[in-house]
Amino acid sequence: MWRITGSAVAGLLAWVVFITLLNFALRAAIPGYHAAETTLVFTPAMKTGRLVEAALASLAAGAVVRLIAPASKWAPWIVGLILLAMFLPEHAKLWNRFPLWYHLSFLVPLAPLVAAGAVMVTNSRSVRQPAVS
Repeated sequence: MWRITGSAVAGLLAWVVFITLLNFALRAAIPGYHAAETTLVFTPAMKTGRLVEAALASLAAGAVVRLIAPASKWAPWIVGLILLAMFLPEHAKLWNRFPLWYHLSFLVPLAPLVAAGAVMVTNSRSVRQPAVS
């Protein structure tokens, strides 16, 4: 139980760290992005970049969860659902500021991407381990 709890906390922290680092990259890559963050008036490229960074952070969070609690198939889903629960109120507040496709593209794949990140770690481990005869 403690391993699952610790993996969930680590996964949530990993999501925050990765999204922060990726956001710095987005600021450097897209001119005007940093200024647009204060007004939330993003170009389509900026919105796409935000969605990509969220997807990558979700995959990374799932990988961290799986590395800490490799036997738990539920821990990545727990992290994904916690993230979803945290972001639903924010997206509800911002509902009129962004198009429907943006909200759905962020919220719908959030938990499945965390789970996919965990599966990627599982699959990479099974590929590296030699077959036992």
